[in-house]
Amino acid sequence: MASASFLKSSPILNKSEWLNGQSLRQPSATVVRCNPVAPSPLTIRAGAYADELVKTAKTIASPGRGILAMDESNATCGKRLASIGLENTEANRQAFRTLLVSVPGLGNYVSGAILFEETLYQSTVEGKKIVDVLVEQGIVPGIKTDKGLVPLAGSNDESWCQGLDGLASRSAAYYQQGARFCKWRTVVSIPNGPSALAVKEAAWGLARYAAISQDNGLVPIVEPEILLDGEHGIDETFEVAQKVWAEVFFYLAQNNVMFEGILLKPSMVTPGAECKERATPEKVAEYTLNLLHRRIPPAVPGIMFLSGGQSEVEATLNLNAMNQSPNPWHVSFSYARALQNTCLKTWGGRPENVSAAQEALLIRAKANSLAQLGKYTGEGESEESKKGMFVKGYTY
Repeated sequence: MASASFLKSSPILNKSEWLNGQSLRQPSATVVRCNPVAPSPLTIRAGAYADELVKTAKTIASPGRGILAMDESNATCGKRLASIGLENTEANRQAFRTLLVSVPGLGNYVSGAILFEETLYQSTVEGKKIVDVLVEQGIVPGIKTDKGLVPLAGSNDESWCQGLDGLASRSAAYYQQGARFCKWRTVVSIPNGPSALAVKEAAWGLARYAAISQDNGLVPIVEPEILLDGEHGIDETFEVAQKVWAEVFFYLAQNNVMFEGILLKPSMVTPGAECKERATPEKVAEYTLNLLHRRIPPAVPGIMFLSGGQSEVEATLNLNAMNQSPNPWHVSFSYARALQNTCLKTWGGRPENVSAAQEALLIRAKANSLAQLGKYTGEGESEESKKGMFVKGYTY
């Protein structure tokens, strides 16, 4: 895989040349050769955004910071609002998203925010573009670009992620709107196999998405989520995750994806949610880091873990345990419910609670910032933050 420095020093192909997979041939020296020299098989990816992609990825993967995932679909956002007695209207979604992005000082702990399409084009209740509010906080705007999970024909009741059709034009439009990274979530179910077909479909879809995203200036977050559903133990999760990530990186390489310009959003290696034997943060860290060292190239700048239904505190403790020793990557968070839950409950849809809700989000963001630095202690956490949030068959 070509490094960023190699891309800078290499001859630049125009777009039509590298799309056709043309290989670079070195000029021949004035040496008599007995046999013809075969052309180099190396195809150089020299997209116009290469330097920007690397810079964006490094900005998001900056010390003590992680990602706020607020890319719930309108339907899922409606479920969250319903839990506090609010109707699922655009005005209510706008109010909650305004609350999230306008937390004073959030940019000290959050480097990127993943948005749903509605939110990317939305303004705050005060009329300011949400993208502009994030940028002023030093937070990189991102966008969910997949079109959701659908049944995978010929599989063991498994899913695949749709959305490749039209992705290039959508990504170009999102870039113009201010997005600089994107997310594509596909899932693998351990109780349902996973079948070789489902793993291959997940890996290939992620690779095509990543290549198309980079071509249009967006840093792709690569997210094959190993679902928590099931009674399996941590060893089985580890074996499945090894298989999935091997396949993912094989196809990323096949599609000429520049590793320095991607981010990963893996599941932590944990037992299934219904497994009777639970794992300590230290054990989760041991298994997860072993997986990373075996499968993830150090060229990848950031590993931004999803919480996957863990409680707020559990997700933070596990992240902290993984940062007790140096890693070749920035090991951090990309949490949705594990950042938003207490904030949402504190707000309750009441204007007078906005400040308290924003303070709750800031507390969680700061806790995960400390965990990214390996300095989180878990002291003073609320009972709400310790409640598990696993939902069987979770979709959004």
